[in-house]
Amino acid sequence: MEPVNNRHRVLVDAIEKRISANYYDSSHILPDSELTEIIRLATLAPTAFNFQKWRFIAVRTPEAKRKLWEAASGQAKVLEASATFIICGQLPDHSVLAERLRPSVEAGFMPAATSEAWVQGADALYTGNARMQRDEAIRSATFGAATLMFAAAANNLATGAMVGFDPDKVVQEFGLGPNEVPVLLMTIGRALPDNWPQKPRRPLQEVLEFA
Repeated sequence: MEPVNNRHRVLVDAIEKRISANYYDSSHILPDSELTEIIRLATLAPTAFNFQKWRFIAVRTPEAKRKLWEAASGQAKVLEASATFIICGQLPDHSVLAERLRPSVEAGFMPAATSEAWVQGADALYTGNARMQRDEAIRSATFGAATLMFAAAANNLATGAMVGFDPDKVVQEFGLGPNEVPVLLMTIGRALPDNWPQKPRRPLQEVLEFA
């Protein structure tokens, strides 16, 4: 097993070396197994009530890339990256929550009464509240997207988060359901040297406050 301090260093390196890539090696192919593993890691991100309200569509065939490129204002990186994920948040529906929580109950660490209470709590929080439902879908997708970024960086892959796309076209072309929100796109692949390094951040004293 890898020593704890080495695993810590891998995580810190992934955070510190992550860049927002715009230029990719178009000859680089990511096998399905690598894309699948990165999404497995992404789905370890937290969600409220453990709803896991997300879906990741890996756009990688030339035909699918062309459709997404047209929906993304013709941004070349959609065509050049190994793949582009459409990261969807799903509106929370308390009727599916008991099934999502069942593995935790069966594993023995979540009492059945807690699962029932969570279902009731989710019903009270989200049912009839369209704004809360949409906000939660966006939060879930964002947590998954952030974890995806760092999983990719830990595997020496670059990513680029994108919001410059037509959500209606994405919904239509890729068959998103009425409960799904296309929150962002994320390119992934091998970066070319032309990309900028990670851009400097604001001083911590401007963004951190102790209360």
